Amino acid sequence: MTRPNPPKACLFDMDGLLLNSETMYTISFSKILNKYGAPSLGWDVKVQLQGLPGPEACELVVNSYNISDKVTGEQFYKETSQVQEEIWPDVELLPGVEDLIRGLHKRGIPMVVCTSSHKDKFELKTKRHKELFFLFDGVVTGDEPAIVGKGKPLPFIWWLGLQLVNEKRKLINTKEEIKPEDCLVFEDAIPGAISGKRAGAWVVWVPDENAIKALPSAEIEKVLDNESKGVILKSLEDFKFEDYGL
Repeated sequence: MTRPNPPKACLFDMDGLLLNSETMYTISFSKILNKYGAPSLGWDVKVQLQGLPGPEACELVVNSYNISDKVTGEQFYKETSQVQEEIWPDVELLPGVEDLIRGLHKRGIPMVVCTSSHKDKFELKTKRHKELFFLFDGVVTGDEPAIVGKGKPLPFIWWLGLQLVNEKRKLINTKEEIKPEDCLVFEDAIPGAISGKRAGAWVVWVPDENAIKALPSAEIEKVLDNESKGVILKSLEDFKFEDYGL
């Protein structure tokens, strides 16, 4: 597979890619872990949480830090959610995000956010950045009925995002349907990058450098095993429009 040149649509993860919300997750999880006598959230565990729905992630944390005798995964989720509601409005855009989104919009490229976050949390996280997120053609959240139980690393969330693009194109009488191979999928987490490849898209993988250090090489190879289906960047600041004929 060759990279789309130019791409006809771009599909984006959100947490840790567009927003520094992954940092906020660490803060909230660490606060509750400390409350129950456990150390702060480390990257060795955090990399396993990326792309997981909140309740499932909390269950994994409780078991990983051996505090299941003190708190259930469900209660841990409730307590971290309370902390997050206070700090989500402080979430910031990550470097390169605004220039990339505005640049794609200026070039007429359809864009959709495809996030595992539920709709209510999406609204809280993007509250300060409504103007920028208004440029997207649609949003798919993790509580969308069509993908509940079918989250990343399965490909369904990207297909649903692309479906939104094609439905919008039909409204303006555009007959050509965009296919997955015509799309770029932007991701920071391994489950999301794998799901983007499974969806048939070209993946732009932007992992946190701490995640790379914590991940076993075998996990990294799951993303990099076929360089013809994607590229790895240190930051979205490194994305070059000219590399994609834009």
